[in-house]
Amino acid sequence: MPAMNSHIIVLSAVLMLLQAGCVTQQQISYQRDVVPIIENKCLPCHIPPDGTGYLRSQLNMNSYELIMEGNVYGPVIVPGDSRHSILNMLVEGRIDISVRTPHPLTAMEIKTLRLWVDQGAMNN
Repeated sequence: MPAMNSHIIVLSAVLMLLQAGCVTQQQISYQRDVVPIIENKCLPCHIPPDGTGYLRSQLNMNSYELIMEGNVYGPVIVPGDSRHSILNMLVEGRIDISVRTPHPLTAMEIKTLRLWVDQGAMNN
């Protein structure tokens, strides 16, 4: 029995070390992480009254509230679900090329938007 107890103790210690070493996912902030992407890549086109993206989709990206409201076709973000969010489909190239963004995002920008949406697309 004592050998069994020592194995359990060692196994428990190993599991604790593995958990402690796990990388935690960064909490994405709308203000800190997402707004700069929107300002640089989206707002040049998605701002009324004359932005090309706004004219084509009626999506105004001038504020969090307007982004979450979506466009005439409905919401473009499904909080907690980047797989079904139109915004993510667009920037990741998972949508018809005719409606893709003319301002491609970097891999890090795409990952940031994906994490933000998956984390609930909060206005933080």
